[in-house]
Amino acid sequence: MFAVQDQILARIRERGRGRVFIPKDFLDLGSRDASDQALSRLAKLGDIQRLGRGLYLYPRRFADALASAPADQDEIADALGRQTGSQVVPSGAMAANRLGLTNQVATAPVYLTDGRTRQVRIGSVLFELRHAAPKELSTASRTSSMVFQALRFIGKDSLDERVVAKIRKKLTAEQRAELLRDASYTTDWISAAARQIAKDEAKIAMHA
Repeated sequence: MFAVQDQILARIRERGRGRVFIPKDFLDLGSRDASDQALSRLAKLGDIQRLGRGLYLYPRRFADALASAPADQDEIADALGRQTGSQVVPSGAMAANRLGLTNQVATAPVYLTDGRTRQVRIGSVLFELRHAAPKELSTASRTSSMVFQALRFIGKDSLDERVVAKIRKKLTAEQRAELLRDASYTTDWISAAARQIAKDEAKIAMHA
């Protein structure tokens, strides 16, 4: 069991601080029971933090190293999705806020999922996972999914060059290239907007 524990800790450290893990992430290293026991022991030793049932954080440290930074909400949501084998992406309102399209801040994090609707409390935060149609979650790229949800939230009638420019500014060149590749996975008007956001990458692709 300690050999599994050492391997799990090595992988956790390799992935880096701020990541959230579940026992399923380590099934290639040992049985589910061995993973459960190893993670529980690592939490008791202080190497990781237990966030909730089957959820563990390798915490970031503040500058004074006396306290840990809280877990990223997307990391928690992704881990909740992995627990049930479900895709999870930020809701339209959350996505629009993160891309600077609205100042509206949700009182609780809401995510869309192809799994069942449920609520999960992690510490003082209540996560809401709402079932959505598979066609709304049809891309593997987290960034592209977030852009698609944000555009769907603001609506076709509110889409203009200002919105396009704001989203373009928030994305790296690599993320815009991902968006261009994923544009075919969504409805026509959102696909057209995505191509406009990634127009520089589109030009590069045309001349490659």
